[in-house]
Amino acid sequence: MPKYYQFKIAGYYLYFTSHCIIECMLEDEDHILKSPVRRIHKVKTATNIKETYTDEDLEKMRDNCSEIRDLAIIDMLASTGMRIGEMVLLNKTDINFNERECVVFGKGDKERMVYFDARTKIHLQNYIEERTDDNPALFVTLKSPFERIKIGGIESRLREMGKTLSINKVHPHKFRRTLATMAIDKGMPIEQLQKLLGHKRIDTTLQYVMVKQSNVKQAHRKYIG
Repeated sequence: MPKYYQFKIAGYYLYFTSHCIIECMLEDEDHILKSPVRRIHKVKTATNIKETYTDEDLEKMRDNCSEIRDLAIIDMLASTGMRIGEMVLLNKTDINFNERECVVFGKGDKERMVYFDARTKIHLQNYIEERTDDNPALFVTLKSPFERIKIGGIESRLREMGKTLSINKVHPHKFRRTLATMAIDKGMPIEQLQKLLGHKRIDTTLQYVMVKQSNVKQAHRKYIG
């Protein structure tokens, strides 16, 4: 096929997919009742299985942290599954250490409760206790004037860590996907995972989950064989 036609087809595809995304986003945020593009059948394409962190990856990252703040960030992302944009908005007073939970504001400013484990609690408390600044933010920069940390700052820190440890594609969202896969792997109902992640549509939650083949084999033996 001549390059002219290839570029033209690519242009039509980009135009159509961008409109699909906008329409679906408007529906998900309740700005429109139902997106008309959902009636259009999608072209079948190869599905890319998105990676998750292994247990070894998570332990390597924890062991490599030279700052207690970075350790607390990794544990917070790994144990709550919250979005990075939600985490950077948290204040110290938002954390309920007794119940090991906190309220975050997700997409559309919707509140939801997220939970963290005992290890995260300890590392968060250690980090807060060693700080000398009076910034109300839960996570701040390492140097004065100790401002609220930004998404880009965390992403950059994680990228550097990934390069140092030779871990592929280290970024905040991968923690969220890892938690989702781990939760399903351990038998968490998909409806509860949907609520935990703050997804409006359950099919969005399903896109996060990578089912391990070993679990498929075990399930087959349990229910069929």
